[in-house]
Amino acid sequence: MTTLLSLLPLLLVLGLLASGRASALVAGLAGLAATLAASATLVLQAEGPAAVALLFRREVPAGLWLSWHVIAIIVTGVFFHRATLARGGALGAGTLEASPRRLFSVCFLLAPFAESVTGFGVGYIIALAALRRLGIGGMPALLLGLYSQSLVPWGALAIGTTVGATLAGLTPGQLGLSSAVLQVPIHAMYLLLYWRFAREAGVAVPALQKLDDLLWTAALLALVWLANRFSDVEIAAAAPTALLLAVRFWRDERPDGARLRTTLRTAAPYVALTLALCATRLVAPLRDLLKPLWAMRPFDNQPAFAPFYAPGFWLLAIGLAVVLMARAPLAKVAAEAARGAWRACAVTLAFVVMAEFYVGSGMATSIAEALRAVAGRGAALGVPLFAAVGGFLTGSGAAANAMLMPMETALAHALALDPAWIAAVQNSVTANLTMLSPIRVSMGAAILALSTSDAVLYRRAWPLALPPLLTGVAAVLVLLALGT
Repeated sequence: MTTLLSLLPLLLVLGLLASGRASALVAGLAGLAATLAASATLVLQAEGPAAVALLFRREVPAGLWLSWHVIAIIVTGVFFHRATLARGGALGAGTLEASPRRLFSVCFLLAPFAESVTGFGVGYIIALAALRRLGIGGMPALLLGLYSQSLVPWGALAIGTTVGATLAGLTPGQLGLSSAVLQVPIHAMYLLLYWRFAREAGVAVPALQKLDDLLWTAALLALVWLANRFSDVEIAAAAPTALLLAVRFWRDERPDGARLRTTLRTAAPYVALTLALCATRLVAPLRDLLKPLWAMRPFDNQPAFAPFYAPGFWLLAIGLAVVLMARAPLAKVAAEAARGAWRACAVTLAFVVMAEFYVGSGMATSIAEALRAVAGRGAALGVPLFAAVGGFLTGSGAAANAMLMPMETALAHALALDPAWIAAVQNSVTANLTMLSPIRVSMGAAILALSTSDAVLYRRAWPLALPPLLTGVAAVLVLLALGT
């Protein structure tokens, strides 16, 4: 009875999302209501009414606090994006030749950079605009545009990884570093598929250029690992992609002074944001000043919030500067940002509070013990499968981590496996599978005005699910073989 009650909220959410008739918000609210009812019932039966009241007094504020860290980035990230739109197009006008070098830069650097600093599919929108500028449209553009999501463990300044780390009892840096290790085989397989998709788009990649692509991919992954190792997880994708994008632009385009000035002027908000985030995290005196300044930490097991160190502060400040310099109507930009952000905020709130109750009530541990009893150590192989389903259905690393991380780390403890690596499998697989979520694919089809059925779209796009799934399963098999 305890296991069934613990499973019902998760099954309800997955069922609603899989039906295609309920949005992530409806599913999240239904799952939250079911979680509150199930946790209250179980605690009431075991410990009485006083324990139920204590559970709610403890977990509701904790869930709200953790949600705030994500919501602050969602709202300011959407505001920053709206501010850049009010300023004018980010990619310039005219068309360019669709060379293999330019295509690689769009798919692996430009679009992932945009996704890493703003998130929520913005990188996909920018990727599709850039691909159309290269003369690529239709199904090839949809498939290549999905590469904007290839570094989503660090998307939206790594909010999904931050949530997952907190729920797993890790620091964001720890989870980011292990996720960077898993991203190496994932990205290698992405590259193999990219060459095929590029050929189908009419941009054949010769052997020498493939070697060039491979070297730049290795440089990108090495920089992502180093950024996670020696800096903060928030800039672990933004800084490397920005650096390599600048170097590639200089190498491939050989811009004259006029074009360089135009490009810098167009990219100024993103350059300013990247420099501000890197400075606050890499310049020790500035970091040491801002990180403790007015920092708030009401819960020992939750991250602190330092308003002038938080990425949201810089998203908001630079966004405001952009709006004022463009003389755009601030009220209109703010209203558009609010309309664009509220649903993601509500979804995040529902799933994160749901996750807090799963941990605090012991429901996650109950499910883990039941899985161990039924499947033994083989239950660990369900981790990448659960993660894939969660990322695919929610389209959000933060939401999927909030929904599944408590159960999967509890399973790791029950099976005596390293919970840090199980958390990394969950985080990496679920984040990478968001690229194939119906939310992303339908958005791309709408932007490109594709009339192709979803079945045809997924028949072409499904190979992109293999890199994270195969990597996740292989990582779990290694953990089982090592017995740790």
